Amino acid sequence: MTARYLLKVEAPIGVSAAGLFIGFLVFFTIKKGCLRKKHLKKDVNTMELRRYRFDELKKATDSFSDERLIGSGAFGNVYRGVLGDEKRTVAIKKAHSESNESAEEFKNEVELLSRVKHKNLVSLVGYCSEPKHKILVYEYVSQGCLLEYIVGKERNPLTWQQRVNLAIGSAKGVAHLHGVEPSIIHRDLKPSNILIDDEFEAKISDFGLVKKGPNGDASHVSTQAKGTPGYMDPAYCSSLHLTTSSDVFSFGVILLQLVSSRPALDHTRRQSEYHISNWAKSSVERGMVEDILDVSLQLEPCNNKMMLKMAQLGIRCTAWEPKNRPTIRQVVKELEEALCQVTKSVQRSSYSEESQSFSIDSVLLQRFYVESFEEISVRSASLRCLDVTISSNNNEEVDGR
Repeated sequence: MTARYLLKVEAPIGVSAAGLFIGFLVFFTIKKGCLRKKHLKKDVNTMELRRYRFDELKKATDSFSDERLIGSGAFGNVYRGVLGDEKRTVAIKKAHSESNESAEEFKNEVELLSRVKHKNLVSLVGYCSEPKHKILVYEYVSQGCLLEYIVGKERNPLTWQQRVNLAIGSAKGVAHLHGVEPSIIHRDLKPSNILIDDEFEAKISDFGLVKKGPNGDASHVSTQAKGTPGYMDPAYCSSLHLTTSSDVFSFGVILLQLVSSRPALDHTRRQSEYHISNWAKSSVERGMVEDILDVSLQLEPCNNKMMLKMAQLGIRCTAWEPKNRPTIRQVVKELEEALCQVTKSVQRSSYSEESQSFSIDSVLLQRFYVESFEEISVRSASLRCLDVTISSNNNEEVDGR
């Protein structure tokens, strides 16, 4: 074998090896860059939040005093606080002392919440992460929670328009959670976790149980069911398989409460109607929404057609089988379409009333002219024939002139 032959064989091999090496080098460089960007993006998300010291938040809440307590959830207690240097009122959520969430889990949760931005979701503005303290700092929403309006006695009853707007806003907030990748499942939707701001817009709160959802139609398997009795999806409770439809079930209960202002679970009802969906189902299926309608709505002009649509959606959302429930996006779509139809119907009715009022006013105005200016040519026959509001006696008297 000659040297020239060896050179011909080894040269291409050397070139191929060099090319392969360069290819691997480029691949790893790009991959490293992508990972760096991914971590950078995560750091940027976290950097948008302020990290507070525990002593700052302790001072802001008067040592987490009971006077500052504004709510309690599965994650922990919520306090109203005023940050000293910012003079900003915030909601400070302090985890229960028995929480076994690790520092890494808490960090991941903060990162998850930091990227969720929507007008119908309460915004996370900061956090505290210390060995013995895990605290989330949210924007403060001043007008209380939905529960205070539909069950409590301290607030004025909601009008039907307010109930519809709050339902649509809440649904949009949940739809945003379900729409991110991977989807986010709230797991504890209930009226006390729907806050109301100064514009009377709904804001979903209490992300203490929030979890990254599965991709596609898959489910997330929990070690134990978490949530609030009455709002927990029975399919999730029995299988521990968590999907976005679990939130839909909870939202269906809320819709029924918006219509009826009744509790989710009521011991005073018959056992077969202990849950609100069982209690309302028969009336809703018969189209008799007035049987379950909040008394305060029966005392004011209420659009029963819209309330029936909300109740029907509530029944569908609380179907026993998750596959028979609509998605939250379908709920938003159907609520908006129903409201649009009702609004058009009301506008047509108002236009008809205004037209009728206008023609009556015109006739009355003409009568005024006829009676006030008898000696003027305005009493001509061509004008008198339009005076439809004058009594027959007056007509005879006019015709006799």
